[in-house]
Amino acid sequence: MKKSTKKKILYGSVAGILAIIFISPFYVLLTNSFKTPKGIFKDIFGMPGEYFTLENYVDAFHELDFLRTFCNSLIITVVATFLILLTSCMAAWVLERNKSKLSNAIYVMFSGYILVPFQCVMIPLVKFMGELNMMSPFGLIIMYIGFGSSMGIMFYHGFMKSIPISLEEAAIIDGCSRWKIFFKIIFPLCKTMTFTIAILDAMWIWNDFLLPSLIINTPKTLTIPLKMFYFFGKYTKKWELATAALVISILPIICFFAFAQKNVIKGITAGAVK
Repeated sequence: MKKSTKKKILYGSVAGILAIIFISPFYVLLTNSFKTPKGIFKDIFGMPGEYFTLENYVDAFHELDFLRTFCNSLIITVVATFLILLTSCMAAWVLERNKSKLSNAIYVMFSGYILVPFQCVMIPLVKFMGELNMMSPFGLIIMYIGFGSSMGIMFYHGFMKSIPISLEEAAIIDGCSRWKIFFKIIFPLCKTMTFTIAILDAMWIWNDFLLPSLIINTPKTLTIPLKMFYFFGKYTKKWELATAALVISILPIICFFAFAQKNVIKGITAGAVK
């Protein structure tokens, strides 16, 4: 057997094992979402078989108050992600095009902020937001912009280096304002990077539990992760409803990822080579 063939077999085997490891939690989640409580406790890894039921999805849909909760999560995720993309791209463009010690210091500050854990600023930040009377979805969106901008600026800043400055100079000669240059030239050229950052931020915001649990305190504004918390009580845990609710909640973000995945690799590698 050729050496190249052995390598292919080895790499294929390793890839297959890793695929099984990563897919197995989704298999357990999906199969148990169709089981009765008895079926889950009898065999958590087996197929539903005689314990198959669709009532879990119906009950989870009603107990989640899914339409209201879905809209809450969707509005927060879409608005926060869009504003993160817009502000991060603007900031990265300005920092990249205006070379100075101050711009370099600001960029290093934003890059270093990624290393700061949320738990370090959690208590003072929540206290500050409470004093401003912003314990609401609006306040939550503002906080997401603050926490998400650092990564966006770092990604966009690297990508801006691959955009020729001659395009902006030609636009200025033609009479374009700074705003037109950004929205007509810079932002459209950052499409692949925008999709990459959008996927990362949307997945983070959609699945986030800790920050909304500290900021949102009214039942009508709960997000999906907060609402699912009620399936896990102190004395009882509704595993059949929780698994069905989890499947329902991850479907929108999976659809978004499937739609934008072709731009992910391009966005990750873009700007890597100056």
